Amino acid sequence: MFHFSNIVRSKGDPAIVEGGPSLKRPQDQLARALGWFSIGLGAMELLAPRRVTETLGMEGSETMVRAFGIREILAGIMSLSVDKNAGLWARVGGDGLDAAALLSGLTSDNPKKGNIALALLMVGGIAMLDYRAAQETKPQRPARTARRRLYPNRSGFPKGLEATRSGAKDLIKHATAGVAS
Repeated sequence: MFHFSNIVRSKGDPAIVEGGPSLKRPQDQLARALGWFSIGLGAMELLAPRRVTETLGMEGSETMVRAFGIREILAGIMSLSVDKNAGLWARVGGDGLDAAALLSGLTSDNPKKGNIALALLMVGGIAMLDYRAAQETKPQRPARTARRRLYPNRSGFPKGLEATRSGAKDLIKHATAGVAS
């Protein structure tokens, strides 16, 4: 049976015959999806700010939209990293900035305030997802009653410190014997 993952494997690696269940937790998958969404949205804001401002009737705010795009991209990259929780909280904060910026364009003389209202609804929905993902991916601390593990007898040397010392002495003896002859 052909498995897509076998394409990128080296010749000596065993072939993948069957895939198993994903080890990614649902909250990790949500964080990943939000990270990629953030990068896509940020790229659009960075590369096409005039299109965004025209759609919202907020012409003249292109610099702000570009800055928001950079913020989105960075938050997206952080959401895809090992420290995804910081990236998700950055997204939550960014949602607040987005809402504030959109509210500033919700004026009576803006002919596209319907688009702004729709954008506010979308930001609100995404903000709820961001908040949920940030809550679910926060680092877990051990319970106060959990027993702390201490390793006072470990040296970091698999065969012990004495075996390492004697190995180093032997290495020095062989190295200096070759120099002396």
